[in-house]
Amino acid sequence: MITVIDYGIGNIGSILNMFRKIGAPCQTTKDPDTISHAEKLVLPGVGSFDAGMRSLVETGMDRAIINAANKDTPLLGVCLGMQLMTRGSAEGTLSGLNLISGHCVKFDLKNQGLRVPHMGWNVVTPTDTARLFNLDEEELRYYFVHSYHVVCDDASDIAAETTYGLKFTCAFQHGNIYGAQFHPEKSHRYGMDMFRKFAKV
Repeated sequence: MITVIDYGIGNIGSILNMFRKIGAPCQTTKDPDTISHAEKLVLPGVGSFDAGMRSLVETGMDRAIINAANKDTPLLGVCLGMQLMTRGSAEGTLSGLNLISGHCVKFDLKNQGLRVPHMGWNVVTPTDTARLFNLDEEELRYYFVHSYHVVCDDASDIAAETTYGLKFTCAFQHGNIYGAQFHPEKSHRYGMDMFRKFAKV
């Protein structure tokens, strides 16, 4: 069973619909105890870093997520959810979940004539060891909407990169911890492939 964390900030309906489409049992929860004992977890999210962390902290879901991660529960963060798994962001002042060694910075593209937020489809290049990507695909394309991106301290945690003015990390993995800056739930068959692989980890 895949449990999608509902902390009031996220594209939960679309994520559930895609898991159901691939036949993966799923549910949502706001209950810290359910999170702590989940088989697999998805942390979605849209909006600002501090608003997301504040919601998790006020409900006790932050501690439940950390407890689950420490028990090797597979955890996938999507968009803001990925960013919340780092130690913090230039967007806010609150500490993140610190489940992976890294932080978030804002795109600085004013000299390149590119708009921020980065919005639209991009080709993504996974590493040879990326576990949630179909490495047999000739080209992988995913849908992005974001103004901040993750910088990993350890290059070995990078699972995929893409380019928008600059090359940046768009997915990471570290043990049972996975993050995707793009929206798999909006990325058609490429996103379905990612969710299938997560359902099987």
